[in-house]
Amino acid sequence: MINGVFEKSAGATFPALDPATGLLLAQIHSCSREDVDRAVDAAQAAFGAWKALGQQERARLINALADAVEADSERLARIDAHDVGRCISEVRRDYQTAVRHYRYFASVIMAHEDYGREIAGGYALGKREPLGVCGQIIPWNAPAIMASFKLAPALAAGNTVVLKPDENASLSTLELGKHIARIFPAGVVNIVTGLGELVGAALSAHPQVRKLSFTGSTDVGRIVAGVAAERLVPATLELGGKSANIVFPDIQDLDSVVDNATFAAIHNNGQSCLAGTRLFVHRDIFDDFKRKLIESFQRVKVGSPQDEESRISCLVSSRQGEKVLEYIATGVREGAELLVGGGRQEVAGCPAGYFIQPTVFLADNAMRICQEEIFGPVLSLIPWSDYEEMIAQANDTQYGLAAGIYTSNLKNAVITATVQTDVPAPWFAPR
Repeated sequence: MINGVFEKSAGATFPALDPATGLLLAQIHSCSREDVDRAVDAAQAAFGAWKALGQQERARLINALADAVEADSERLARIDAHDVGRCISEVRRDYQTAVRHYRYFASVIMAHEDYGREIAGGYALGKREPLGVCGQIIPWNAPAIMASFKLAPALAAGNTVVLKPDENASLSTLELGKHIARIFPAGVVNIVTGLGELVGAALSAHPQVRKLSFTGSTDVGRIVAGVAAERLVPATLELGGKSANIVFPDIQDLDSVVDNATFAAIHNNGQSCLAGTRLFVHRDIFDDFKRKLIESFQRVKVGSPQDEESRISCLVSSRQGEKVLEYIATGVREGAELLVGGGRQEVAGCPAGYFIQPTVFLADNAMRICQEEIFGPVLSLIPWSDYEEMIAQANDTQYGLAAGIYTSNLKNAVITATVQTDVPAPWFAPR
C-alpha cells in the first residue's frame, strides 16, 4: 500500500500458506527497491501536513483506527490464526491489546505540551518535534501487537511511516492497511511486503528514513543497528530473549505458580521473545514443583489453531519446527534430562503442521538450551538454593529482556525485580 492505494509491485510474488494445513491463502507481492523508494517518497510528502495537523486531530484519527480494529478484530484474528498458526484464543487477546495501545497513545498525545523557562535576558522554549519518516519492521509472531506498538506512538508524535511486515505474516497487516487507507490521509502510513534481505534492507538504508524500529532476531538486529549507526539515525531494537522465571520457597499457592510458569513457557507456542524459558525453582519445593509441572505440561492440549480449546498449535513453518527439534536433540546430547515431551505431534486435519509437544528439561544453565533462544515450547527447569548464585545464573545470558518473580515476600519481589535482575521488563506475582 503506497500513498493509500493497493497496487501490484514491480517484483515477483510469493505464497502465503496456512502452516497447519498447507493450503494456499494468498499470493503476496514482493516489493522492489523502486517500490520502497516510492513508499518513502509518499511518506515524506505527507509528513509536513501530518505534522501540522495538530494533536487533537491526530488523536481522533488514531482512535478511529482503534475503533475499526476492534470492530474487525474477529476477522483479523482468524486471518492471523491461519497465516501464522497461532491459537485463535490467543490471537483474539492480541487484538484487544492492540486496540488499547492505539487508544493509549491517542490519549497521551493530548497531554503533550511544550515547555519553557526564563533565562538571563530572555526565555528558553523546549519543543518536541517529530523526526519525519519512520521505517518500521515487525516480526511474524505477533503482527497485531507489533503493528500497534510501532504505529501508535510514531503517528501520535506526528511522524509518517513505512511499515514492513514479516514475509511469514503479511496478511493481517495488509488488511489493517485497508482501514488505515480509509481513515488516514494518503501517504501517512505505507506498507511494503517482501523478503527482509531486500525490502527490509532497502528501507533501513533509505536516506529519507529518519528513524528505524525493528523487532526480530538478534542477528538481523545487529545489521539494522549497523546501518543506523552508519547513517547516524536513531534505531529502536527489540531482539531475542531468554527470560528467567524465579520461584521462591515461600510461595503459598504452588498450583497457581505452576500454571503461570506453564503459560509463560508455551504462550504463542513458545514463539515469543518474552517467553519464560528458564525456570529457577528453590530446592526446598523443587520435587513437588517438578511433579506438578510435568503434570501441567502433560495436560496441555495440542491442536488446530482454529480449535478454541487448543493451548499449543503449530509452529510458523517447517523450518522453525526443525530448528526446535534440533535444539531438543542438542539438550539430550548435552546431558539434560528430558522430563516430558520432546517430539513432534500429529494433529488431525492439519497434515502440514509442525506441532511440537510441550517439552521440559531438567538442565544446567550453561547448556545451549538455556543460553540460546529456541522459539518453541521448550522449558529448562533449574534448581537453586543460594540466592546470589541463582541471580548470577539468571543474569548469565546475552539477552536482557524480561524476568518473572514468584514470591509472597514483597521485599524479595521488589529487590529481585528492580535491583538484581538485569532486564528492563520484570514482573512479579504474589503467590
